Amino acid sequence: MVQQEWPEGPAADPVAARERYTHDLQEARRDLREAVRPDLFGANVGLGLVALAAVAVGYVEGPVVGAVVPAAFAVLFLVVAAITAACGVRGAKLLRRSYLLTFGWGNWI
Repeated sequence: MVQQEWPEGPAADPVAARERYTHDLQEARRDLREAVRPDLFGANVGLGLVALAAVAVGYVEGPVVGAVVPAAFAVLFLVVAAITAACGVRGAKLLRRSYLLTFGWGNWI
């Protein structure tokens, strides 16, 4: 039988150690989810960057090619909205979640 080494020594309670480990792991995962969660400001930044990119591409390549950038994001928004609706979300929550999932990458710029 393999003897486990605990930081508290041989008299350590394995159940308490496992509970501490599970609790610490849950806290770390919660902190990570909070750190990468998109917010409304980041989504607005993402939308603004898409608009700037559309204007820049439209200026260099012409308005038809410039319209491809927002059209691609509009299609992405509709796909995300359809998937979100299929999960049972409706109304304003559907629009908010779709908006955050489509443009929330603005948080990391």
